[in-house]
Amino acid sequence: MNVVSGMKINEPAIDLGIALVIASSFKNTYISKDTAIIGEVGLTGEIRAVNMIDKRLKEAERLGIKKCIIPENNKKHLKNTYKLDIIGVRNVNEALKAIGL
Repeated sequence: MNVVSGMKINEPAIDLGIALVIASSFKNTYISKDTAIIGEVGLTGEIRAVNMIDKRLKEAERLGIKKCIIPENNKKHLKNTYKLDIIGVRNVNEALKAIGL
């Protein structure tokens, strides 16, 4: 995967976003710009919980994001309420359905 300016990304929480962008490109569809996707993808397609989910969601809310796709394990343990449509997913197939693929 190429990133602008050859920047390195050492953040496992971006795995799910990359997987869904590749799938949407293959299907020639787009993911709404007001959707945030957070999650680490395991080798069998499971979506693993990520650190600092409350901070990530708070920032997404501040940026005007309306919908967030996050790991189900993170959704179960949210401490705050948000003005976001938060969708918890357990695997890549559920995430694909959440974005309409």
